[in-house]
Amino acid sequence: MKARTIFGVLYAISALLMSGAASAQDWPHWRGPNHNGATIAKGLPEKFSPTQSVKWTVDLPGPSAATPAIVGDNIYVSSVDEKANALLALCFDRKTGKLKWRQSVGSGYRPANQGEVIRMDDRSNYASPSPIADTKRVFFFYGNGDLAAFTPGGAKLWARNIQKEYGDFAFGWTFSSSPLLYNGTLYLQILQRDEPVSGRGKNNAPSFLLALRPDTGAELWRQERKSDAHMESREAFSSPIPYTHKGRKEIIIAGGDVITGHDPSNGKELWRWGTWNEGHRETYWRLVPSPVAGAGVALVAAPKRQPVYAAKLGGNGDLGGAGLAWNSDIRGPISCDVPTPLFMDGRFYVVSDVRKAVSCVEPETGKILWTTPIPGRSACWSSPTGADGKIYSMNLDGTVFVFDAATGRLLAENPMAPDGADLRSSIAVAYNNLFIRTNDKLYCLGK
Repeated sequence: MKARTIFGVLYAISALLMSGAASAQDWPHWRGPNHNGATIAKGLPEKFSPTQSVKWTVDLPGPSAATPAIVGDNIYVSSVDEKANALLALCFDRKTGKLKWRQSVGSGYRPANQGEVIRMDDRSNYASPSPIADTKRVFFFYGNGDLAAFTPGGAKLWARNIQKEYGDFAFGWTFSSSPLLYNGTLYLQILQRDEPVSGRGKNNAPSFLLALRPDTGAELWRQERKSDAHMESREAFSSPIPYTHKGRKEIIIAGGDVITGHDPSNGKELWRWGTWNEGHRETYWRLVPSPVAGAGVALVAAPKRQPVYAAKLGGNGDLGGAGLAWNSDIRGPISCDVPTPLFMDGRFYVVSDVRKAVSCVEPETGKILWTTPIPGRSACWSSPTGADGKIYSMNLDGTVFVFDAATGRLLAENPMAPDGADLRSSIAVAYNNLFIRTNDKLYCLGK
């Protein structure tokens, strides 16, 4: 019996290694190993600074809203070189911070009325999507449509440009959805306007979910994702997330005034709930936060001071009113325009950039267990990270707030970029260390 058990464990480990799956200590996706912002970690520091609790620091060539991806001893970072007007894929050693390799990814493709390679507007740049990796490959996607795959050693496997092949994106702002690697398939979501904007895109441009082969980049399928939203309200800067509920695997997408669940094998829609935009009257409600799922519901944060909605999982077709588990009070603290909520240890944590507070929410009912005001005048646009019984959230000025997850007590305020501005990268946690990105530096912090 013991021999059989040991064989089974070894077989499972072998299968995991062959699949290329990352370990629980890695941070392979912008929302972590569980796609919900939380991870296992112990002994993380509460108080730190650019000189305190720092294991190493490296300079970065330019700013980006992307969160690092960490697998094994590699840290993958998307960036720009503003002097060279180039999009970059970077790899650092997790233990030392030493640069392992640097690749220029930009294909040079420029959409209509766009002259610069690295940005479309002054609010962000094309390196905003986060890289995603397993033990075999790392994928970098950029807001101009460039998508490239590399080996962990830095050899380019393949590259293509999504805009060039499928049509210019119809977005008013720089596109920033991050890719998803799930069960051996690479996914991209393009939820865009139904009309041109500033000469980009075309009338009735379809929104879609795209599935690609990770080894070659070849298309497996493309599934149109329909919406009754109009103009900017069709735009989504969210990213797809996978979730398994009662044995059913699905990919959850938020945008275009609805939240939907899709079959990972073919992209077909399993269910939808919506809308937070009754009658689709508001035409300028672009969506930024990604969905997050846990305890039988999927959370979607409606834009611009609107409520947060919890859709019931497990249904089929248009769920209608019966598919809504709860929604927050429009006058309450549970509202977020930019950051994606966190799910950890059976609770949702919502960092509100518009209410300047963080709240702990009961998944089944939406009951607020605690709310703590966030100090200062700057909003938190990065998404919260949960680990070691703590919640880490960074504001636009680079101050990292640390909260006790059980009580909401503010444990520390840690300025990490006194001269920084518009910092949006979320904090990654791997191998019991914090990895914090500012406009010009990457920090590894630990006790």
